[in-house]
Amino acid sequence: MFLQILRENRFASLLLAVLRIYLGCEWLLAGWGKITSGKFDASGFMYGALQKMSGDHPTVQTWWGAFLKEVAIPYVDFFNVLVPWGEFLVGVALILGVFTNFAILMGLTMNFAYMFSGTTSTNPQMVLLGMFILAAGLNAGKIGLDRWMYPYLTNLLVKKANKNPQIAD
Repeated sequence: MFLQILRENRFASLLLAVLRIYLGCEWLLAGWGKITSGKFDASGFMYGALQKMSGDHPTVQTWWGAFLKEVAIPYVDFFNVLVPWGEFLVGVALILGVFTNFAILMGLTMNFAYMFSGTTSTNPQMVLLGMFILAAGLNAGKIGLDRWMYPYLTNLLVKKANKNPQIAD
């Protein structure tokens, strides 16, 4: 019943829009701060996470540390671009309510990456709010550009499928 309310109720879409815009502002400001500073370097954060793998109660699991060591750190230049622009674009998409489901999924992915790296800050709160938005599906973007974007894309795909029957298979 709760999921049905989240997914279909018009008053829930208003509350979801408020949550979505709040999270969007948080992401946008975090990303914009990193972009405009010109000094963002994720390597310190990644090396700090590796140090949290040791001790009696490590906050970073070995599998995540292996990912950081073998994938993220060797390609830190890529992550130095991906993180700030990812945060910024997730923020823009959530504020505008465009591709909301994909944007919140990417936001949740970043939140979990930060938590896997041993930080908390506002990440658990953002995950909780993001889960409501994700569970709401299309209703989370009804007060936003998704209201017009999804019907347009659906019509476009249907027209394309009608012209090319192989797509429908």
